[in-house]
Amino acid sequence: MDIRNILFSNRSFTPIPIALTLIYFSQPKTPHLYLGLGLIIIGEFIRINAVRYAGGATRTTKVGAPSLCMAGPYSRTRNPLYLGNMIIYCGIVLFSGGVYMWELLFITFTYFTFQYSMIISLEEEKLIELFKNDYKVYCNNVPRLFPKIIPWVNDDSRLPLSIEKTIKTEKRTLQNLTLILFCILLSAYFKTSL
Repeated sequence: MDIRNILFSNRSFTPIPIALTLIYFSQPKTPHLYLGLGLIIIGEFIRINAVRYAGGATRTTKVGAPSLCMAGPYSRTRNPLYLGNMIIYCGIVLFSGGVYMWELLFITFTYFTFQYSMIISLEEEKLIELFKNDYKVYCNNVPRLFPKIIPWVNDDSRLPLSIEKTIKTEKRTLQNLTLILFCILLSAYFKTSL
């Protein structure tokens, strides 16, 4: 079986070992706690903005898309959700602190760079199959991950979802994020109380 399919199918679960490690070693301290929180907010802002344009189609278990989204943040990067996730994961590492913070930051960044490069290559194969030349033109004008400053002007005129609908779609991510931050703080509290 293709490792890319395994990573794609399990992308919601692959952060769990890193999250448990961060909780175990957590010792949040300023200024890293605030820097981490800032990155988490930036990453979640990027995710929410991306979900406003792509909608719930991003929460699928099948590789592909019902339409080619090129509006909003998708006119700057082809993968704003993955970019937002990477920023969030790095922010969580900084937020958690601890004696192995820098090593865990390196491991986290390296692992998710690998995972997302595998998933993106799988998704791109499918999107080329589905959208043919339109997707190739899109790839030639919009970078894979790191965003352009000036958005690519194209004919995708879709409007973003309302904030209420977006939050409903993003609810699980927000719940998981709140849970991990709470566990990090709780773990740190018990360590200092003993």
